[in-house]
Amino acid sequence: MIGFKALSVPKTIVLIGLMGAGKTRIGRCLAARLDLPFVDADREIEAAAGCPIEDIFAVHGEKAFRAGERRVILRLLDNPLHVLAVGGGAFMDPAIRTKIRERGISLWLRADLDLLLRRTARRNNRPLLKSGDRRATLERLMEERYPSYAKADIVVDSVDGPPDVTANRVCRAIERYLQTADGRVKAASGGDR
Repeated sequence: MIGFKALSVPKTIVLIGLMGAGKTRIGRCLAARLDLPFVDADREIEAAAGCPIEDIFAVHGEKAFRAGERRVILRLLDNPLHVLAVGGGAFMDPAIRTKIRERGISLWLRADLDLLLRRTARRNNRPLLKSGDRRATLERLMEERYPSYAKADIVVDSVDGPPDVTANRVCRAIERYLQTADGRVKAASGGDR
């Protein structure tokens, strides 16, 4: 394992990406390396609502979920430095994107379709994948969301394998981001630049 404990970040690191990209697993690894707390926005939303996200969708619908998600994430971004994993749709919300720009460093964990399919098959509690063809749904979400995700400060490809592999790439990308004049880093697939 590469030692990144000396890496100091000036803002909260906000992990964005589609479900299955590894935001929670990579986020936990990253938080440990940066000696920062890790917060999963989905867990915070469930705590605030007193029920699972799946139930929020089923009982109140996606619109109500998105409104609650916005409130929770905006509140979380006012907390002291931490690593924050947000749901796949959160970065689509202009108010959330604006607050992330002000208070955080956005990092898109980009993943290819086959990897997302394998990872999302492990759990059946993802409301957007409950009905219809999972591949078609993920393809549609990629088409809709990837242009917005591409506005992230940093892009790192999530790879199949131990979370440490991607976490190492994330740490290197953050280091480069902090060293660049304009702060924008795009990490290519298959390696680190």
